[in-house]
Amino acid sequence: MNGAEAARGHRLGRVSPMTSSVPRRALADGTSIDVVGFGVYKVPPEDTATLCSTALDVGYRLLDTAALYGNEAGVGRAARQFLETGRREDLFVTSKVWNDDHGYDAALRAFDTSMEQLGLEYLDLYLIHWPCAAKDLYVDTWRALERLRDEGRVRSIGVSNFQQPHLERLLAETDTPPALNQVELHPYLQQRDLRAFHERHGILTQAWSPLGRGHVLEDPVIQGIADELGRTPAQVVLRWHLQQDVLTIPKASSRERIASNLAVFDVELDDAQLAALHALDRDQRFGSHPDRVG
Repeated sequence: MNGAEAARGHRLGRVSPMTSSVPRRALADGTSIDVVGFGVYKVPPEDTATLCSTALDVGYRLLDTAALYGNEAGVGRAARQFLETGRREDLFVTSKVWNDDHGYDAALRAFDTSMEQLGLEYLDLYLIHWPCAAKDLYVDTWRALERLRDEGRVRSIGVSNFQQPHLERLLAETDTPPALNQVELHPYLQQRDLRAFHERHGILTQAWSPLGRGHVLEDPVIQGIADELGRTPAQVVLRWHLQQDVLTIPKASSRERIASNLAVFDVELDDAQLAALHALDRDQRFGSHPDRVG
């Protein structure tokens, strides 16, 4: 592709299937997932396709959406544009079933709706968005996800915002351990006990709000490490996640920030820097507590 053709492709929203430099981690079910992806929580539907195409253009291959976000159609549009020249196996798309659609039949219907929005033949990862324990339906919902996986409509299934008791119940009452649990996690909320439980049971940890909705970036410890390394505070925090085997899905709204959040594979935090970041844990959430959702 020459320069003029590339420029035309960018104007039209097409994405060149450049080789991604993002490492992947193996899920317990045998598939693999990128360690850094692009999240679209609170991205306006009208901006989603453009931002996702930008993310794919700079090297992301994991796009994370949900029924709640109202922007699955934009994610699907960007994914299909990528697939005009790229391979489906190089792309990883995640979506989530919302709280109103818990229960076996409701979850199956919700999945069909999401796939209509996405316009893809299959989904790479489908999550239960919140446990909604008061409804007592997340086990039935999980069984619906197992069926979707068995039918080949989803490659991997997992959960989001599940705490240890919720996970223990799934492990005891169903046939399939979640491949992944996506939870709020950042230097102010490090979730060490939950992560240790994940590790014991082969569940990968993925952080939503890995930058603490931007709040942690003003921390003087993080800013000091960024100055030492000649990096941005966001890059320091994302690197901290990766060195603990935590996957991340940062969101950004400019090409510069989108690319910057991916430029974290050529830097290493030393033991002293890691210790300083570990010491920031204060069990502080910026999102909702799972016990108060649903």
